[in-house]
Amino acid sequence: MANVNFRKKPKKSHIPRRLNLIFLVCFLLFAALFVRLGYLQLYNGENFVNMVQRTESTLSTGSVPRGMIYDSQGRVLVGNRPELAILYTRAKDSQVAADDILDVATELASLITMPITSLTEREMKDYFLVKNEGLVNSRLTEEELLLPGNELYAVQLEYITEDDLQFSDAEKEVIALFNKMNGAYALSTVSVKNQNVTQDEVARVSENLATLPGVSIGTDWQRTYPQGDMLRSILGQVSTEQRGLPSEEADKLLQRGYAMNDRVGISYLEKQYEDALRGTKAQYNIITSTTDDVVENHQLYKGSKGDNLMMTIDSEFQARLDEIATNALQSMGADQGLNDRVYIVAMNPKNGDILGITGKRYEYNEATDSYDTLNIVDDTLGAINTSYGMGSSIKPALVATGYMEDVISLDNNVIIDEPLKFQASQEKTSAFNRTGRMAIDDIEALQKSSNIYMIELAMRIGGQTSHEPDGPLLIRDDTINIIRGHLAEFGLGTRTGIDIPNESEGFSPESDQLVNGLDLSYGQFDLYTPLQMAQYVSTVANGGIRYSPRLVKEIRGTDANGDLGGIKTMIQPNVMNVIPLEKGEMERIHEGMRQVSHTSDGTARYFFMNYPITVGSKTGTTEAFYAGPIRYASNQPVTNATYVGFAPYDDPEIAISVVVPYLNETSWGRESIRIAHEVMNAYFELKADTRDQVLSYEESFTEQN
Repeated sequence: MANVNFRKKPKKSHIPRRLNLIFLVCFLLFAALFVRLGYLQLYNGENFVNMVQRTESTLSTGSVPRGMIYDSQGRVLVGNRPELAILYTRAKDSQVAADDILDVATELASLITMPITSLTEREMKDYFLVKNEGLVNSRLTEEELLLPGNELYAVQLEYITEDDLQFSDAEKEVIALFNKMNGAYALSTVSVKNQNVTQDEVARVSENLATLPGVSIGTDWQRTYPQGDMLRSILGQVSTEQRGLPSEEADKLLQRGYAMNDRVGISYLEKQYEDALRGTKAQYNIITSTTDDVVENHQLYKGSKGDNLMMTIDSEFQARLDEIATNALQSMGADQGLNDRVYIVAMNPKNGDILGITGKRYEYNEATDSYDTLNIVDDTLGAINTSYGMGSSIKPALVATGYMEDVISLDNNVIIDEPLKFQASQEKTSAFNRTGRMAIDDIEALQKSSNIYMIELAMRIGGQTSHEPDGPLLIRDDTINIIRGHLAEFGLGTRTGIDIPNESEGFSPESDQLVNGLDLSYGQFDLYTPLQMAQYVSTVANGGIRYSPRLVKEIRGTDANGDLGGIKTMIQPNVMNVIPLEKGEMERIHEGMRQVSHTSDGTARYFFMNYPITVGSKTGTTEAFYAGPIRYASNQPVTNATYVGFAPYDDPEIAISVVVPYLNETSWGRESIRIAHEVMNAYFELKADTRDQVLSYEESFTEQN
């Protein structure tokens, strides 16, 4: 058999073809990656560096001047004064290190003079802790050092002693600056110094802005009062940047676009008309770096000043009222007793405009528990939120109540005035008739100021039409509430609706004594404010329409010259209610008030008998108890003297109330009528059509008296 020669087969590779393919793909991917990295590094490297180092743009807002407040003739009552200011804008990160802020404050303090204000203990402790945190921590236990942030901070403050807080004046300047700067919110701008900034200070700060991150030079504004203290207590106040938003209203205001450190009206007119006065904030584009430092700050919109208020008050007439009240305090004489204050309110009964309102009082010295008769201060607010017994001045409203309750009528309004005595009560009489018995109607009851007529009306309202000497009082339990309800229709014992917050409702004591319903009828029980009395007499004067008093009649813009601009909003008179009296019934009340002024039996005759303009009046004195600040005199018997009136009688354009509380117990109360006489003179002397006749009368009156 022939030998067969077999060829040996070649050996196969141990690496599968598929794996080779994977290696190839990986090689290609890595090659592409290296190419891409090279491209990014060589061609786009600079762009990506810029992206890493890019800044961020954020919108922020800044304050603008508030609107101004003018009197009815366009005179400025509250204005703005622009001033140079050193400003600080905090970096975007609100948690920026306090020691960095302290470094800026320390350098800034070396460039400007910072007024040293009274620093709180907490402010000084905050500063000490920032400078000496290591020292303070050395005083803590190991367990205390492990406490979380806020708890640790509170404990750290406790370990700072009184000895630690002994600072030089220079350090106190730094502390004042640090607290203002540290209290700023992220990207908010605060004024660290906005009064008495000198040009030298501006120059020094400007030269060093590069080392003062967040600091800038700008302008700020301050409220000014060209008329001095006139109406200051009701014009209101604006919060400081340090105080910012009132805590009780912060949430609501933040939702409306305010920042926590914004200045805002916090009382009275400034608060009531905040929406108009605040203006539209300036808008800034703040550029920050990746480290949240402020790099640039561009103004996009300069903002717009707030709108202006035009009040109903003529400052010339207001100045006369202030003078009258001040002079009355200084010349009260023997009747003064514990009296330390005088209130006057004048309204236009046709629309509720307050024509003038003032309160003047002696400053109380708590250390000596006495008045400082050399220092008279503005207390206009007291005309709105303090209340007093007003006595007989409320009697026209009580006669109206008798008509509304149908216990008297145009054909049946005569009542016997005589002393009345009920079980377990003192005898009640009218001052003009202590012992006699006489029939009088509603007009004469007002003219002579009959207490008994009002008591009889109250008894009839309560369902009792007859009585026996020392007999029981049988009126219904709800009599006092019925009377109060009708008095409230005139504005007595209820809110008047004036356009400022926090007015008083007066004081209506709770009582289960039926006789107090009788005391109420002639003004000897409930307490009312001078403003309520003015609204009430205005309602009587105009025939029964109760307007809410208003201090502002227009909201106006600002013209191109920065002066008072055109009307934006006309505030319309607000009718609160109408008294349901027939015309003839109101006319009888008016006639009674005319006879108070211009007849020989009228209680205001001494000052108004021959007055050239017919005046409707009602006077009042009430037995009261002292409720002023002097501690030793609390609850001593005093007399309050009051007056309400209106003129001209046939077309009333002014209605006034005057309240002089805490006079001597034996005072006749004539001072309130004298003040009313001077107020009428002041008003009609300012009117061209009545000036001459009033001046002539006043000259004659002065000569005779």
